[in-house]
Amino acid sequence: MLNLLKLCVGCDSVEDLEEWIEFRLDERRRAGEPAEHWHTTRMVPTRGGEITDGGSLYWVIKGSVQCRQLITEIRPFTDGEGIGRCHLMLDPNVVRTEWQPRRAFQGWRYLKPADAPADLGKGKAALAEMPPKLRLELAELGLL
Repeated sequence: MLNLLKLCVGCDSVEDLEEWIEFRLDERRRAGEPAEHWHTTRMVPTRGGEITDGGSLYWVIKGSVQCRQLITEIRPFTDGEGIGRCHLMLDPNVVRTEWQPRRAFQGWRYLKPADAPADLGKGKAALAEMPPKLRLELAELGLL
């Protein structure tokens, strides 16, 4: 199994990401399309079989990995301009993780399971319930 790591551009919090996912799913339902959720990327992962064998897309939000989504399928396609791209098909359920600081980068990176942050368990549920601004301030102080 192998994971991917990607910056979540435009989101200030996990809650923002969850709201965006729900908005896009609602749009597709209203349009009569399948309620599928994906992220489009330029490069197609060469290790796709390892990724779809239980791997997740870990999202870096405001400088820290904060959550992940299970990657269910990788669908390569060519866009209208003839550029090869792919849809990373994602489970719409967002799983919160322990915060792990990450520097900015372009595109995506492979992430080995041993290097991935752990999911927030029941013992840390209070972290997920904290207001996003407070979580961000505590993370910036190095307390999360």
